[in-house]
Amino acid sequence: MTDHPEAPVPDRLFADEREQRWRARFTAVRTSRPRWARDAPDRSVYTSTASGTTEVYAWDRATDAHRRVTDRRSGTGHAELPPDGEWVWWFADSDGDEYGHWVREPFAAGAGPVEPALPGVEDGYGAGLEIGRRVVAVGTSTDDGTRIWVRRGDGPAEVVYSHPEDAGVGALSEDEELLAISHSEHGDSRHPDVRVLRVADGAAVAEKSDGPGKGLSPLSFAPIAGDTRLLVVHERRGREELLLWDVATGAETELPIALPGELYAEFTPDGAALLVWHTHAARTRLHRFDLATGGLTELPVAPGCIGDAEVRPDGTVEYTCSSAAHPASVRALSPDGTDAVLLAPPGPAAPGSAPVRDLWADGPGGPVHALVAAPARDAGDPPPPAVFCLHGGPHAADEDRFSAVRATWVDAGFVVVEVNYRGSTGYGSAWRDAIEGRPGSTELADVAAVLDRCVADGLVDPRRCVVEGWSWGGYLALLAVGTQPQLWAAGIAGVPVADYLTAYADEMEQLRAFDRALFGGSPRERPELYRAASPLTYVDRVRAPVLVLAGENDPRCPIRQVDNYLDALAARGDLPFEVTRFDAGHGSMVVEQTIAHIATEVGFARRAIEGGTIGDGVARPTPVAANVIPS
Repeated sequence: MTDHPEAPVPDRLFADEREQRWRARFTAVRTSRPRWARDAPDRSVYTSTASGTTEVYAWDRATDAHRRVTDRRSGTGHAELPPDGEWVWWFADSDGDEYGHWVREPFAAGAGPVEPALPGVEDGYGAGLEIGRRVVAVGTSTDDGTRIWVRRGDGPAEVVYSHPEDAGVGALSEDEELLAISHSEHGDSRHPDVRVLRVADGAAVAEKSDGPGKGLSPLSFAPIAGDTRLLVVHERRGREELLLWDVATGAETELPIALPGELYAEFTPDGAALLVWHTHAARTRLHRFDLATGGLTELPVAPGCIGDAEVRPDGTVEYTCSSAAHPASVRALSPDGTDAVLLAPPGPAAPGSAPVRDLWADGPGGPVHALVAAPARDAGDPPPPAVFCLHGGPHAADEDRFSAVRATWVDAGFVVVEVNYRGSTGYGSAWRDAIEGRPGSTELADVAAVLDRCVADGLVDPRRCVVEGWSWGGYLALLAVGTQPQLWAAGIAGVPVADYLTAYADEMEQLRAFDRALFGGSPRERPELYRAASPLTYVDRVRAPVLVLAGENDPRCPIRQVDNYLDALAARGDLPFEVTRFDAGHGSMVVEQTIAHIATEVGFARRAIEGGTIGDGVARPTPVAANVIPS
């Protein structure tokens, strides 16, 4: 690796009230929905950025006492409670590398030290966790594949499942006699099968597969002792739907929920109904499905797109929701219909932002859905610059949710276009799987179709379009500037795949399994497909300035393959580029670091489209007024 020009971090982005506003959206405290102990529902855990870093907090609802549990340099993102609520479990990795083990400490402050939660279980990447009253099941993923461990009572943890292909813990039955897992022994982790193991000895007692290209995902067992019904997501009709499978008798019932889009669900505590998430056209709402009558009722939750949700023992639905215009809130819908904020973070709330509107473009694989947020603009004004923010995943989607990042770009005068390209979830199985065998170029054909539509509608200036993304979106951004050089004025790639062959060699095994399913084999088996999908292959075609932001400890898009791409850019000697390296993993949980990243991105994009200096590694102070794009 050679030294590469470091991207400067602007001291300010704006010379007016927008400066305080954009920073306030990031510094406003964000919290997750509290998760409670099943047998002690007054005890909860959640994550919060109150300290400036995402950390785990414990909440005793009986006394309304909150305390920070974790305090780690790179933050902590995962925590669970056992049914009795006596312990807080959290996942201990090293500086965001996602490789580690579960530890636990007493729920009560000062009641004991942190200790390994499952002594004897190997370190690895997480592959699921179920904590019962007597049984714990945990999955670990290493270079050797997946192992699933079970601890019964106070005995040692034992391996009950091991396979080179990807697998994971799914659900533990209420009586803790059965464990459902997902697996991809057939070699396709994108479309897993379901197996049910007997906890006592790890023996397989039931298996379900829908065949090639049709995945099954176990969600939860009915919360009734002795009830062997397992709730499963299937895609037999080209979209994600729900079925109940009685693993003891083999009987199954596909649930007739007549809603467009895709479905996800969990049992209510009494087992009589399902709480159903319904996702359609980038919005998610909640419904109740009565298992006895088949009745479906939309819940009167607050306006916005629903995130996490769960039903408490008394029937209260606790959930999160937000929209592009309004920041997220953690709320509770009581059985009497009263809806209110459940957990208000300390300090001022985040300022709102512009709403998004829907845009549909005719793409080569069918209509492409995009969300567009635009700054205020007077009639007759020329089209503004645009940033095409491409989501990660790729099995994910942009939705009408609040984003401080989107809001900052809008404040900076950019139209923000978010494209749910082929490969995205929420638009059916065929749309999600259309990238198989041809990833990268398939998604970018859809992005180009949306760009053409935006230009035709006069929404954006075609000479000032920036392509930006993180993770898979960062990969697409690098691939775009190499394969569509005529379209882009700049490319910004956060934690990207940049050199696919090296990325495969260095990445976590779960992603190798994903890539084998996506490409139809490993790089040894499909070398030309991997080369055709790799941004490094097209580095000599790049014309636009490039900014790369990369985590030193990233297990998903490892640093060596990023350096290979940057070295290739440097070897050209004729293209300006910059890099930001940060000491974390696949992104950052530190608020100030996140602020620095978005400031760097916006500053870079401005210099790129305005002809400013890029790539000499020197941060020159610039008069603020000269570095502002009017909104």
